[in-house]
Amino acid sequence: MPGYIRKMRIDILTIFPQMFEVPFGFGIFKRAIYNGLVIINPVNIRDFTHDKHHTTDDYPYGGGAGMVMKPEPIFEAVESIKGNVEDKEAELPIILLTPQGRLFTHKIARELAKHPRIVLICGHYEGVDERVVENLATDTISIGDYVLTGGELPAMVVADAVLRLVPGVLGSEESPLEDSHASGLLEYPQYTRPADYRGLKVPDILLSGNHAQIAKWRREQIIKRTLEKRPELLDKADLGVEDKQLVQRMMHTDKKE
Repeated sequence: MPGYIRKMRIDILTIFPQMFEVPFGFGIFKRAIYNGLVIINPVNIRDFTHDKHHTTDDYPYGGGAGMVMKPEPIFEAVESIKGNVEDKEAELPIILLTPQGRLFTHKIARELAKHPRIVLICGHYEGVDERVVENLATDTISIGDYVLTGGELPAMVVADAVLRLVPGVLGSEESPLEDSHASGLLEYPQYTRPADYRGLKVPDILLSGNHAQIAKWRREQIIKRTLEKRPELLDKADLGVEDKQLVQRMMHTDKKE
């Protein structure tokens, strides 16, 4: 895929590095790691503390509920990573996972997949010291308008969405190009064997062998499904003349019904 790097490393700053052993220890990502396409490097923030209790949080100045993650170990962990980057001039995205960040999308995943290395910082408690946000992180990302107990699950989501775009990770370079949201629209329906299961049949067009008609049907299904489930995506999509006419016909039909 043009524009994407051939190998990627993600450093994940966390106080729970063990959480990343299972998600990336099986299936597609295990194979990608074994083949040298992907490196997942959980970095324990506690390793960069300087007290015997390995403290990573403290009470907030000014009072208030909860604890705030301290800046020192996070700054020093990132500085350690930067010291090991081969190309000192290359841009290194340093991303804080936070509910206050920009909403994660497939477009952002594509942006990040063009970098050979990115850093993800997992926040916790009441948040992270603002000096990390203002002076260390180059970006902030949220995976949705809700609050989780920590940034580990969002980091897994971001890593999954980004790493699957690295050529060779999915086996076929065409696979990620056909996914929902890859083109800004939802994916067409998928079927496999058997062709008839309990009287539930695969559409005849998919069994016809007529690839031109199959492609046309799939495009119609993409427009139809997006119109039904996520119509707001059509407003932002780059549609051709035929697609726009198809949308108008479908909307006109819906109004009649």
